[in-house]
Amino acid sequence: MLDGLAVTGQRKQLESVFDFACGSGSLLLNVRHRMGPNGIGKIVGQEKNITTYNLARMNMLLHGVKDSEFEIYHGDTLTNEWDWLREMNPAKMPKFDAVVANPPLSYRWEPFDALGEDVRFKNYGMAPKSAADFVFLLHGFHYLKQDGVMAIILPHGVLFRGGAEDRIRTKLLKDGHIDTVIGLPANLFFPTGIPVCILVLKKCKKPDDVLFINAAEHFEKGKRQNRLLPEHIDKILTTYKDRKNENRYSHCVSMEEIEKNDFNLNISCYISTHEPEKDISLQAVNLTLVDLQEQIIRSTQTHNQFLKELGLSLFPLE
Repeated sequence: MLDGLAVTGQRKQLESVFDFACGSGSLLLNVRHRMGPNGIGKIVGQEKNITTYNLARMNMLLHGVKDSEFEIYHGDTLTNEWDWLREMNPAKMPKFDAVVANPPLSYRWEPFDALGEDVRFKNYGMAPKSAADFVFLLHGFHYLKQDGVMAIILPHGVLFRGGAEDRIRTKLLKDGHIDTVIGLPANLFFPTGIPVCILVLKKCKKPDDVLFINAAEHFEKGKRQNRLLPEHIDKILTTYKDRKNENRYSHCVSMEEIEKNDFNLNISCYISTHEPEKDISLQAVNLTLVDLQEQIIRSTQTHNQFLKELGLSLFPLE
């Protein structure tokens, strides 16, 4: 679904796609599969774990990606160890058409003072030590092209947590960069069972609203993990593309309404999942009870007839 969100649109070819927490590279390969073997000029990834980094490179080659068509770097995304990404000349700084990521959720990190002046965070502030979610988000967003699309999986806490995260979220909203919020079912990802969300971000967003999609109740339940079926994913992608409202599922919310909610993006603030109680007809209930009572009397009379023939005690009739 992430690859679909990142590339849905009129563009038939991307110059580049970036995953800054690429793991084994499966998400990048999914984007390539959706775009076609010649649909992406360059695949770029970064991975901190050396074993997984080597696996990602091997994965690219095994799936027919030429070594000239991808670049996977071994290094820490949070501290931005890749010299190529630290290019200060705007004309040479790498920018990507699509950014996709499924980074570690609520990862604890140790920021140092110099990061406060880092170009990635300078306009937004630093995320707290307890959760690096917005660090990952701002890192990827910094390298997104002006007409690019970014899709990232994050815990629901980024939608409503206060403090530094509130300030970052508010500025992203005021600047018009948050395009869509998608709530997903719980227990989709190993090893955590918590529900997650997808944020879609753009630097040049046309509509002055945010699309909310509540897909938390649309899934196939499994013994160990739940999963999204193709029809669930198609419904999300179609709703995202058409930006349509659907009762209890999706809603385009104006920035004025979001501001009234103090820039809280909790999905339940904008999409009600409450099912109204059905009206109960007392007359219909009474008729049903009367009918049941008559059935009980007839059944008891029939049963007593058998008991009488057997010479046994009869059931009393009221």
